[in-house]
Amino acid sequence: MSRLPQQRSGTARLRRLEPGDVVALISPASWSDESWLAESIATVESWGFRARVGRHATDRLGYLAGGDRERAADLNAAIHDPEVRAILCLRGGCGSLRLIADVDTGALRADPKPIIGFSDITALHQVWHRVGVPSVHGAVAGTRADAVHRLLVGERGEPVRTDRRQHGAELTTAGTASGPLFGGNLEMLARGVGVVDNDIEGHVLLLEINRAAGLGMVDRALTQLLLSGALAGITGVAVGALEGFEDYQDRGWTVLDVLHDRLGSLRVPVLAGLPLGHLENPVPVPLGVECELSADAGTLTSAPMAA
Repeated sequence: MSRLPQQRSGTARLRRLEPGDVVALISPASWSDESWLAESIATVESWGFRARVGRHATDRLGYLAGGDRERAADLNAAIHDPEVRAILCLRGGCGSLRLIADVDTGALRADPKPIIGFSDITALHQVWHRVGVPSVHGAVAGTRADAVHRLLVGERGEPVRTDRRQHGAELTTAGTASGPLFGGNLEMLARGVGVVDNDIEGHVLLLEINRAAGLGMVDRALTQLLLSGALAGITGVAVGALEGFEDYQDRGWTVLDVLHDRLGSLRVPVLAGLPLGHLENPVPVPLGVECELSADAGTLTSAPMAA
């Protein structure tokens, strides 16, 4: 796979979705069961949009939703379709990284439309960032699913507020930061080093972290991002839920010790305890648009992503 160079030349202005617009539902990573597909279709249609399911969205190949060629074909078909105004990834899992060299970035730049997803979908968010097209970190799930709808129709999202009861909230420091929001799953961001050139100087970094690989993964991923220079010039860090780490220790250290150690070297404001990531009711946030992080007030506020 060849390296994907940085090509951003400003952020595209998205058109807000209107009733009757088409939302493509695809599976660029792992497969989801039929009940989740049906629920996702019902949610999209309840917003007044038309749901268009990718030809291979229900394929299965081990833990993947079919072969790489087929998953990439569904993604590019959604990009090429002028009726499609947003692309909803049915789930993460594994497999998005395999597709990033196959995305038709020229077509996406010519007809910008957001992609919606989180976790493994972070690989694709990096491509959207490289092209300069906003995207949505989140899912059409839980009690906050309608917040995705509000973002797509151009409304300003409510400020995301830290939950001081949430594990990790004590990582919050002080100060404010601003800039476009960039990021997602920590491991996927580290995997992108040397594959996608993300110029994020002046950006606020969003980190979604889960306990899948223990403290070693968190340490290695953050260290790779730091040593590669990928985080040079960021203005602040927003940390989502640290689900699964509540009672986890490794030889006396917790995830909080690792994050204090690694993030402290950046010397920027950190806002933690945000209800983002692998939660039952995650809050969606727009990537690639201006935001303001206030560690003092405990809020992350973003500008509208569409006009």
